Amino acid sequence: MNSGMWGKSMKHQKDTQPNEALIAIRTIAMPADTNPAGDIFGGWLMSQMDLAAGNVAARRAVGRAATIAVEGMTFHTPVRVGDEVSVYAELISTGRTSMKIHVQAWRRSRDSDVRIKVTDADFTFVAIDENGNSRPLPLP
Repeated sequence: MNSGMWGKSMKHQKDTQPNEALIAIRTIAMPADTNPAGDIFGGWLMSQMDLAAGNVAARRAVGRAATIAVEGMTFHTPVRVGDEVSVYAELISTGRTSMKIHVQAWRRSRDSDVRIKVTDADFTFVAIDENGNSRPLPLP
């Protein structure tokens, strides 16, 4: 298992904000992303996390990669309209064709410097060719 390029793997840093070098996406939650209660849809946040993991996977695969599994997602706190959402992603292991990427999402209210962890999960990707078939990862 790869412990990450920046020291201790963020997977083991439960509520410690990851190193900024691991930032993959930073965005603002907007009104169009809400459910009827006014909270941001969990699916919107999950899609941001998938995009972040996909960036890491595509760089490691040096090409296309597809999500095949998401493990262990639990939402700890809601994201509100206007919150800054930071998504961190780290490659934690690879197989012959697959990659496991640990992703964390944190929120920061517009009027605060305090960041709060929203959720984390492990995303598994497979490197794919132009026909959508799995292919071996290139050597590092």
